[in-house]
Amino acid sequence: MLAMTLDEAGAPLRAIERALPKPGSGQVLIRVRACGVCRTDLHVVDGELPQPKLPLIPGHEIVGTVEAVGPNAERLRIGDRVGVPWLGWTCGVCEFCRSGRENLCDRARFTGYQLDGGYAEYAVADERFCFAIPPGFDDRAAAPLMCAGLIGYRALRMAGDARRLGLYGFGAAAHIAIQIARHRGQEVFAFTKPGDAKGQAFAGSLGAVWAGGSDTLPPEPLDAAIIFAPVGALVPMALAATVKGGMVVCAGIHMSDIPRFPYRLLWEERVVRSVANLTRKDGEEFLTIAPRANLRTTTVPFPLFQANEALAQLRDGRFEGAAVLLP
Repeated sequence: MLAMTLDEAGAPLRAIERALPKPGSGQVLIRVRACGVCRTDLHVVDGELPQPKLPLIPGHEIVGTVEAVGPNAERLRIGDRVGVPWLGWTCGVCEFCRSGRENLCDRARFTGYQLDGGYAEYAVADERFCFAIPPGFDDRAAAPLMCAGLIGYRALRMAGDARRLGLYGFGAAAHIAIQIARHRGQEVFAFTKPGDAKGQAFAGSLGAVWAGGSDTLPPEPLDAAIIFAPVGALVPMALAATVKGGMVVCAGIHMSDIPRFPYRLLWEERVVRSVANLTRKDGEEFLTIAPRANLRTTTVPFPLFQANEALAQLRDGRFEGAAVLLP
């Protein structure tokens, strides 16, 4: 099969031919039909997430069909259409796993980071961490749901039932989260890079009641805000935009350092919290809600061998929505 591999952090991916992987116990072999390109992939490739498996096939927004099942794999069948997310394996026995918080498992392993991912024609995955794809989404449209959608949904859950919700950073995750929020009847205020008129227009087309630069305050105070951009300086800015008792959710797996800020921004029972990974329950809930919300993803296709170009365009913010690799 063709695979795009990372040999060294900071280096371009390399296209290689390698043998098809064989599914082990409890695993399935998946023919990859589409794989989303996530900002977390950039963090891995650029060396901002430490100690990836090397050499590594990145990619954790996989959609494909089951081609073979390994020993003790009983949940899936050949021909099933599935998605594979960032959370690729957990121990199942620690206190976090047993209490429904498997996203915090100390031994967790992640697709496209410690496990080979979907920048390839085939991938293997633990069948426990594969999701059935709703029939209303084709492969390309479904790929961003596996991380941008799932993390966005978990961040929305953490933000509570805010009536006025701010989204800082309007990329792949936000363009999905806004649709779920609007389905729930929330008012969404979108924050983009200062001067990004195109991004602000995109947010408006998806139902934002206001869109402006992240360096400005919204016209009304927010009940909660979600920060998708990996920029720590946005935390005090989001706190300044929220009401008393407001919530600021940091949704990225990586973020630059949060600068020092005055206590008065946090006072009056404002809360800052992070989102770590996802649970299978998140996935099941989100993939049930997505069709009901008539959710649509905006995608930009790239052939698999152009993975480096897709990453470069994501790094430079040159497209709306999500890039998707098509083997």
